[in-house]
Amino acid sequence: MGRDDSNGFAWFLAGLGLGAVIGVLYAPKSGAETRQDIMEAADGGREFVSNRARQARDQAAQWVERGKDILNQQRDNVASAVRAGKEAYRQATTDSPTGTGGSTAGGI
Repeated sequence: MGRDDSNGFAWFLAGLGLGAVIGVLYAPKSGAETRQDIMEAADGGREFVSNRARQARDQAAQWVERGKDILNQQRDNVASAVRAGKEAYRQATTDSPTGTGGSTAGGI
């Protein structure tokens, strides 16, 4: 039983030493270096957000233009249909046999 305790203590010391070495290797940077890294990351984030906002604005402008084109096409289609309807009505009323556009009651 004593041998297991000493073996465990040795592993504990080995782990403690390894942890100390890793801690030194991954020690945080100095305050000035850390602040510089934070400022660079913030600038990168600001630039990223600015680019994404510009892309979103451009996409929205394209959608608006596309919507305007579609609305103009639909307006032209409706206007053409109205003109065609008026012309058909005008022809139907002028081409009637009595010339008045109405039906005659005594013609049956």
